[in-house]
Amino acid sequence: MKDKTEKNYRPNVAAIVLSASYPAKCEIFIASRIDVVNAWQFPQGGIDKNETPKDALFRELEEEIGTNQIDIIAEFPDWVSYDFPPAVADKMAPYDGQRQKYYLVKLKKGAKININTKIPEFSEYKFVPTNKLYEYITFFKRTVYKQILSYFKKEGYI
Repeated sequence: MKDKTEKNYRPNVAAIVLSASYPAKCEIFIASRIDVVNAWQFPQGGIDKNETPKDALFRELEEEIGTNQIDIIAEFPDWVSYDFPPAVADKMAPYDGQRQKYYLVKLKKGAKININTKIPEFSEYKFVPTNKLYEYITFFKRTVYKQILSYFKKEGYI
């Protein structure tokens, strides 16, 4: 039996997708979830058994935004965890939250985003400057996003 203090985190990968015009213009891809009203986020998804985080990154991008034509710029050095809010927790059972590996990636020139995928997860998307990002991002992901983006900014990537 699971100890009540022991959390069960879903292994997950997330991508901070920069437009193909990076570094001349630093805009970040965000998308609005189909299943949660006004919940904007980065592309992300579970890591399958026997799959590396990088393999999951390319698969999830193809599944969620219709392309995996990216270059990896950097990888966040640690895994980051967050808990699901009550409104999401039931849907994500048996997981209490997610343990994520973050990548900063750039779309390759000519890559085409298509959110009308086989199983669509997003209703719309946009590229926003970093200083406008938090006007959109869903509340329970803001702390993690700030941590990740602060690191990439400190390292000189964004």
